[in-house]
Amino acid sequence: MFFGLTIEKLLLIGLIAALIVGPERLPRYAESLAVFTRRARDWVSTAKTRVRDEMGEDFDDVDWRTLDPRQYDPRRIIREALLDDAPVPTVRAAGVAGAMAATGAPPAPPVRSPFRGPEAEPPPFDSEAT
Repeated sequence: MFFGLTIEKLLLIGLIAALIVGPERLPRYAESLAVFTRRARDWVSTAKTRVRDEMGEDFDDVDWRTLDPRQYDPRRIIREALLDDAPVPTVRAAGVAGAMAATGAPPAPPVRSPFRGPEAEPPPFDSEAT
């Protein structure tokens, strides 16, 4: 099956096209269709070869069915994204007691920016952007 068309429908479309084009121009159109088909086949094989060369050994490890856009289901993607575990923080901020225990001296006072007041909140930090 080709895009939902059966063989009978394709034959009917071909017969109607042959009647519309006429017997004089039919060989020329058939030849140009054959040339186009050969060029498309060469282009696809060249593209596949280039992708295989650029990906190297990983080309055979890729599951191409998962990259098929026809399998795109937004509900599944959202469900999988929501069910992922939250990232665990790997670095914890040391408190005053931790800084004193590590160095034996009180921590240095925070540096104030001339553009922000002393009671301003720290700038937002996006852990996924870094």
